[in-house]
Amino acid sequence: MPHKREDLGLIAVEPLAKRTSKHAFAEIRTDVDAPPPSAGDLEGKIALVADHIQNARSAGAAVILAFGAHLVRNGLADIVGELMRSGWVTHLATNGAGVIHDWEYAFQGRSGENVQANVAEGRFGTWDETGRNTHIAVLVGALTGTGYGESIGRFICEDGCEIPSLDQLWNSVENACSSKKADEHFPARAELIRVIQQFEIESGRLRVRHLHPEFSIAAKAYELGVPLTVHPGIGYDIVFTHPMANGAALGRAAGIDFSVFVHSVGQIKQGGVFLSIGSAVMAPQVLEKAGSIANNLRRQRGEEAIQPYIAVNDLATVGWDWNQSEPPIDHPAYYIRFCKSFSRMGGEMLYLGGDNRTVLHNLCCKLRK
Repeated sequence: MPHKREDLGLIAVEPLAKRTSKHAFAEIRTDVDAPPPSAGDLEGKIALVADHIQNARSAGAAVILAFGAHLVRNGLADIVGELMRSGWVTHLATNGAGVIHDWEYAFQGRSGENVQANVAEGRFGTWDETGRNTHIAVLVGALTGTGYGESIGRFICEDGCEIPSLDQLWNSVENACSSKKADEHFPARAELIRVIQQFEIESGRLRVRHLHPEFSIAAKAYELGVPLTVHPGIGYDIVFTHPMANGAALGRAAGIDFSVFVHSVGQIKQGGVFLSIGSAVMAPQVLEKAGSIANNLRRQRGEEAIQPYIAVNDLATVGWDWNQSEPPIDHPAYYIRFCKSFSRMGGEMLYLGGDNRTVLHNLCCKLRK
């Protein structure tokens, strides 16, 4: 018998404007043209990473930037945009929180909330526009095989999306049923039908005005044609505190993105670069699986395994040279999981301990020169 479960459709949501948001993007925005903060002891390491990126792009190899939500909340969208525009970064990857903060900054110019206080009141994450528009964007995007990140970027750039009519969707589903040929978009159509009916969503143009699309990394990536893949966890993100919470929709979009990510990882080849900025969980976990798949496919084609140069930036103190060896099991460094995972990826790893604003701004400055 199925276990008892809560009806998430009963969650009470409130307008995002009612939330006291912690940060205005205009207050934290990093000016790409301003002098970067002193890099101190990291100067040499940042220069080394810049050299590897230059060599990778000269050789036509991929440069992937994986980042956590704090990069967004530290106002680094313009820095990331410059790295994309200049061709230094060929792929972006983030977690669910990263794209949520990114969307909220684009939508209203503010993001962040008091987690402790809002959890106690049952209000943490229960903001209508964030959950609703995220789900609608990925549901509609999946109709054409578009993944999570690209769907959000497009939704921002176009101030909404086009909702197909129920007649259109039902006809597509019925034709597939009658022919007994269901393509990869068949489940997406059926899921959207259910959501449209349940939440009484009108067909036609859904207009959602974004006050600050220039603040968005996802929008910049969409405009430039750079893949931005999102790698969320079910129940990890505030979009799951909404009545529209839909694991099928978000999982489908994330699954599309993972296949895009695998393709980009395969383009690392020998000499490409993987930058992990403040992503101690998502980045190493998806890289090791994607790297295995990429090498599986490359082996079948008679190609060599990828050899990434991995640059990892985080705040943790790491007193171990992972390129020399893996620490013994009784050493504390052995349990720095993300370093351990990255060090097993077949290439060289460099750790940069410090603030991501300092590292990324200085890196961008060196590449521009």
